Amino acid sequence: MADYSKYAEHHLDIQFRDRVAVLTLNRPEKRNAVGGSMHVALETIWRELGTDPDVGAIVLTGAGTAFCAGGDIGSMDETQDASPLRMLRGPKYIVQGIANCEAPLIAAVNGAAAGLGATLALMCDVVFMSETARIGDNHVKIGMVAGDGGAVIWPLLVGPNKAKEFLLSGRWADAATAKEIWLVNHVAPPEKLMDEAMAFATEVANNPAPAVRWTKMAINKVLWQYVNLIIETSLATEGLSMLTDEHRKAVSTFMERREPNSRH
Repeated sequence: MADYSKYAEHHLDIQFRDRVAVLTLNRPEKRNAVGGSMHVALETIWRELGTDPDVGAIVLTGAGTAFCAGGDIGSMDETQDASPLRMLRGPKYIVQGIANCEAPLIAAVNGAAAGLGATLALMCDVVFMSETARIGDNHVKIGMVAGDGGAVIWPLLVGPNKAKEFLLSGRWADAATAKEIWLVNHVAPPEKLMDEAMAFATEVANNPAPAVRWTKMAINKVLWQYVNLIIETSLATEGLSMLTDEHRKAVSTFMERREPNSRH
């Protein structure tokens, strides 16, 4: 069994239950917001776990009450390169890494999944969601394009028009709505969420690995088309949106925990 303890310092906890790896976003004090070294780790973990012969499936979940609050706009690791090239590469590597992960990925969305957090959940192969959770890509609320995967995965799952209904408004979907529009596969009571996700992951992990992995990768050719078509443009326009006065004002408002004034 490979040693994944090095990821603990990057706020990723990895535990094994037989052939299922439980990958927990472990930054509960920040609602598992992705920033700094955690972002870098999420760019590389998928290949390492996905090619591990002891891993038959991966369950992705969040520590505490949230799944993932998205990108951490309130902090930036001082060692992280903030150049335009790095800002284009980093999120792209996360999306590409998930799309190319050989082992099946099962999301257990235990709480709010926002922005990048929603992308992490929805890029998984099968999504289980708590009845009390909600999901949304609210980049527009802080004056940003839904560039780090939202523009890729939402239209693929629910169609362009329904995706635009959520991405242009920044609205949340509760669990019942998410299941109704096929954004997620299953909804479970909070106390049963992990049991149901683990039961499915174990079922998949106990099937012959080559057949499971190659079936997944054949189906993911469609996902790869969307990634290659959209991700660099969406990230580039997200970067441009971050240069606008509207974004700066929205972030300032967000950090002050105030509602912005409507613009007409």
